[in-house]
Amino acid sequence: MRSVSFQKVLDPVFLIFLLNCVLIWPGAEFSGAAVYVGVEACRDCHPGEYASFMNYAKKSRSFESIEKLRKGLTEEEIEKCYSCHTTGYGRPGGFVNPEETPFLKNAGCEVCHGPGSDHCASRNPAEIKGVMTTDDCVGCHTSERVKAFRYKPMIHGGAH
Repeated sequence: MRSVSFQKVLDPVFLIFLLNCVLIWPGAEFSGAAVYVGVEACRDCHPGEYASFMNYAKKSRSFESIEKLRKGLTEEEIEKCYSCHTTGYGRPGGFVNPEETPFLKNAGCEVCHGPGSDHCASRNPAEIKGVMTTDDCVGCHTSERVKAFRYKPMIHGGAH
């Protein structure tokens, strides 16, 4: 069993991880499956990828698109945007709303790599999806959305 040092407990990323797992959904029953921890949890171990993602990936600011269109949309229409513009919406431990889960309001690392709690805890590469394929993109990057929103999907340009 791994021990956790006092310094690690004070680490802000570790505290966010604990809050995500313990306080966000009091009384929620998770199946033991990994849950979403947010992009900040990736920063310390993957600083190059994190910096590239935050500086260049539109996904790191994807919630801004929802905010820009908010005036013209109903709440139901806005919620339809959440599945592609946030992290884990509609899944256990995923985005709920900006007030309850602000750390998941943008489309972060876990949109492609999957929920990161197990990987963060163990640091085991086998506990997260490491190699992406175009099949991982088609949930959001459908031909209908490409036409409707007139964007050009960038293969391998989403993060790092």
